[in-house]
Amino acid sequence: MKNEPRVSEVGTNDLKLKGFKVYEINENISKIPTYNRRDFYKICIYTSKSLLHYADRGIETDGTVLFFGNPYIPYSWETISSSYQGYACVFTEEFLKVNDRSESLHESPLFKIGGTPIFSLSADQKLFIDSLFLKMIAEQDTDYVFKDDLIRNYINLIIHESMKMQPSVNFFKHKNASSRITSLFLELLERQFPIENKTQPLVLKTPQDYAQSLAVHVNHLNRSVKEITGKPTTAHITERIIGEAKLLLQHTDWSIADIGYSLGFEYPSYFNNYFKRLTGTIPKSLRV
Repeated sequence: MKNEPRVSEVGTNDLKLKGFKVYEINENISKIPTYNRRDFYKICIYTSKSLLHYADRGIETDGTVLFFGNPYIPYSWETISSSYQGYACVFTEEFLKVNDRSESLHESPLFKIGGTPIFSLSADQKLFIDSLFLKMIAEQDTDYVFKDDLIRNYINLIIHESMKMQPSVNFFKHKNASSRITSLFLELLERQFPIENKTQPLVLKTPQDYAQSLAVHVNHLNRSVKEITGKPTTAHITERIIGEAKLLLQHTDWSIADIGYSLGFEYPSYFNNYFKRLTGTIPKSLRV
């Protein structure tokens, strides 16, 4: 099995200096990637039979797919087929945002946390997206003074073409107050993650904490969330904390006590009991 290359093999220094890097993926680049949170966004078109490890999920792909990765969720590719081909573009948010009025990338439907930002492409779609990557590859080493603007346009064109592929349900407008409150709650919940500092514990841990931050009564928040999602507020918080705990246990060298503290548990025994009650196993079992 092969793995999609990490960006360090294709010019991390260029990324830091220019804010972007475009490259081809092929059998000549086969280093095993580091599975961690990156500091850049990524768009990748990939043709193969493979397994995408995305957060704590595995997504099987066969054929050509287009993937959008953000810095807040760990991911890696495991190629199953003997041959593979594709292109990738990595860039910082600062590169793509030309002014303060531009929408933050993590608010985009394609990069939004909690989604599954991967699309199967038809032959015609593949041909068109490939052509945009080839234009970026040809452009990035030129001396054209406005090449950054041109590459930004290509990236945005890929983004907009992909948004047209999105089911319309992903672009719904809020129909009532419950929908709006629920959306604000889910967005606020995602903003608490990822946990990147083991010395700063999670601040918002209960429905009451979120209700206070949103300036609504906790009963109103609970009713709205249950009405729109079918699950209580506590369930969403619990699932997100457990999900983050699993990622930290699997992909950091933090002690279990530090992980528990970062997630708001003052004592390791509290974290162990909480984790076992909700998963049926102890945190140590996730350590390789």
